[in-house]
Formats: sequence, structure tokens, C-alpha cells
Amino acid sequence: MKKNAIRDIIVFSMLGTIMFLSDLLMEALPNIHAIAMFIALFTLLYRWKALIPLYIYIALMGVYSGLALWWIPYLYVWFPLWALMMIVPKGAPDKLKFILATVFCSLHGITFGLLYTPGQAIMYGLSFEGMVSWFLVGIPFDILSLIGNFAMSFLIRPLYKVIKKIS
Repeated sequence: MKKNAIRDIIVFSMLGTIMFLSDLLMEALPNIHAIAMFIALFTLLYRWKALIPLYIYIALMGVYSGLALWWIPYLYVWFPLWALMMIVPKGAPDKLKFILATVFCSLHGITFGLLYTPGQAIMYGLSFEGMVSWFLVGIPFDILSLIGNFAMSFLIRPLYKVIKKIS
């Protein structure tokens, strides 16, 4: 194996583990976590390779939680944030990158329930009305997620600069 490949395996495994541990540490706060911030940060830094720590995080969550039904939507629910971050041009000014990251993280927070609900509806056999009810009941949690993602996104800039410097 090439040196860079081994380095990437180590770095991305650590980043995925950091995502997982951050989620566990913030578990007591409903829908407030650093995952969106990490996805935005890692995508700005590593582009498509940011999927590696993301899916390591998802796998760790599944193993830790017993691969329950709630976990299945995790396989797709974080992907739209990564995709939005991928449209930020690599050479864009840093200020624009961080503004877009804040907007996209916040947007993902408020739409999390909308993204998550169809998977739950299919798995639990909900009718369309049941799916809409499930979504509506979750709106207060999506608002908390919006607020949390907005606040956490302010860590992207300093972390980006630190990681860029040590890379």
C-alpha cells in the first residue's frame, strides 16, 4: 500500500470515530450535535473523501446501537448535506465557504425530519397521513436541530484553519 493510502485510512478512521464520540458526548441534548458541522468541515477539506468518515460514523452508530430500525435512514439522511457542501467550489473564498456551510448546516437541521420520515414510514408501514403526523410531531426537534447546527457551524472556520495548517 502507498504511504498516502495508509495515512488516509488512519486519518479518516479517526475522524469518523471523533464524529461518533462527539455524538455520544452530546446525547443528552435533544437533536443537538456536531455531526453536520463535521460533515461540512470534512467536505470543505477533503471533498468526496469526506464520505469515508461519514460512513464510518454511521457504521459505528449502527454497531453501538444494535442496528435498530431508526438507524436505516442514517444511511441516506446525511448524504444531502455532503452533496450541498460539494457544490461549494473548491477555490471559493473562505468567507463564502463558511457562510454557505452555516446556511447548509442550518438547512439540514430544519429538514432532517423531512428527510428521515419517509424511511420510517416505509419501515413502520405508516399511511401517508401517519407519515405527515410523524413529521409534524417532530418539527420542534427539527427546530432544535436547526439552532444546534447553526451554533455548531461557527466552529467550522477555526477548525478548518487548524486542520489546514497541520495538514
